[in-house]
Amino acid sequence: MAGRNHLYIPGPTNVPNEILNAMHVTMEDHRSPAFPKLLTPLLQDLKKIFRTETGQAFIFPATGTAGWEVALTNILNPGDKVLIYRFGQFSHLWAEMAKRLGFDVEIHQETWGKGIPLDKLEARLKEDTNHEIKAVLATHNETATGVTSDIGGVRKALSAANHPAFMFVDGVSSIASLDFRMEEWGVDAAISGSQKGFMMPAGGAFLAFSQKALKAVETSTYPRCFLDLKDQMNANKDGYTPYTPALPILYGLRKALDLLLEEGLENVYARHHRLAEGVRKAAAAWGLSICAQPGFESDTVTAIMVPADKDARDVISTAFSRYDISLGAGLSELAGKAFRIGHVGDMNDVSMLGCIAGVEMAMLDNGFDIKPGSGVAAAIEYYRSTAS
Repeated sequence: MAGRNHLYIPGPTNVPNEILNAMHVTMEDHRSPAFPKLLTPLLQDLKKIFRTETGQAFIFPATGTAGWEVALTNILNPGDKVLIYRFGQFSHLWAEMAKRLGFDVEIHQETWGKGIPLDKLEARLKEDTNHEIKAVLATHNETATGVTSDIGGVRKALSAANHPAFMFVDGVSSIASLDFRMEEWGVDAAISGSQKGFMMPAGGAFLAFSQKALKAVETSTYPRCFLDLKDQMNANKDGYTPYTPALPILYGLRKALDLLLEEGLENVYARHHRLAEGVRKAAAAWGLSICAQPGFESDTVTAIMVPADKDARDVISTAFSRYDISLGAGLSELAGKAFRIGHVGDMNDVSMLGCIAGVEMAMLDNGFDIKPGSGVAAAIEYYRSTAS
């Protein structure tokens, strides 16, 4: 097929040419006197993305999933109780990881389409008078459902209950795209990955920890090796890594940080909101609902529900095979019931209009009762009226 595949999944996302070019490097000695000039500024500038001054950033040659494990095994102790709300596939997977690692996992089920219920969280924390809960695992942006939770509200719930539990935040599909304030929200462990808002290939786990969390690392008895923060801290203080780094990832990150900081984080957040709002207006024009309930809508991914007599997998298949567009599938409970449009990373208005047009064609090909051009028209009007 002529042209190229158009990637509209919520990760991995499109990689800008500037980042691809930056990653095309020859290998070099990662123990040379020059290497700290690359690594040390990266760790400092990552803190700007996490928006923390007192926290410490880390880079692992791994994925966001490994980031979950880094937080759990470096800060907590075997058998510690953790609390998590399950409202999508990725909060589910984090809970399952904690179980497999031997933690005492308290799972509360929530409706898929909602986020963390702050009133229930506060009440549960107040019940825990013996402070048995050692950490709250908060999924900031649930990629499976297109739901964003209020992380600042989670901190308020902890404070209202006067509870000392750590707050770990899965920000894999939010950090570098959505408003994230590690310092202000009192986040103890912030977890992200290279393949979403950072606009890079998968292979980099980017994390930041509070001083409270780093102090706990010193007393944690959980066995670990490759993912040990102590090894990272010992090597990073001199500008090095404890083992061979993924050099292309580091050079790509340098360019990604430059692009994000040049655009300005507030502008990055605003751009993602505009793109998301255009997709939501298109869905409304098609007469389709989205999975996220009001107040929980994500600005990096939208899960669009299909009518009961349709299968979202047919839309995804047609979009890919006929129009060379990749859409996100509905996961687990949403399999066949929804398709997902990612509007994260290196995207602009015209990028999203191409996606919306392709989705319209795929739905029409599958007999959806929609008016041709309706979603595109709704998005065009919104993008034109809000363009800077």
